[in-house]
Amino acid sequence: MKVAVDTNVLVRAVVRDDAKQAKLAAKLLTGAGLVAVALPCLCEFVWVLRRVYDFAPADVAAAIRALLDAANVETNRPAAEAGLAVLEAGGDFADGVIAFEGQWLGGETFVSFDKKAVNALTAQGQSVRLL
Repeated sequence: MKVAVDTNVLVRAVVRDDAKQAKLAAKLLTGAGLVAVALPCLCEFVWVLRRVYDFAPADVAAAIRALLDAANVETNRPAAEAGLAVLEAGGDFADGVIAFEGQWLGGETFVSFDKKAVNALTAQGQSVRLL
């Protein structure tokens, strides 16, 4: 079976706060022929782990890397890696994904009111502008 997963499936598999759902999620993720993980799903996943479950950035990054290393998982790997780079530099995963996709779509400079995002992306060597 080829599946596109919702964020809650990934969260259950990692957090295991509901034993029944965690077992179902793990079985699905390991048994599916293809697990398609959309970028918004990864962004939500990071948000939930950080804000709801108080995971440290390094633990979130490790969970994403484990997911991406699974042979049956497909995602926009370059965008996910851009998000991970920003997350691991102290910024937000979603900002890295947004900047990457914006550049892919033809944007030359990432603009934001968010000083933290601008600083994190500047550290990555990207063209940014704080509004």
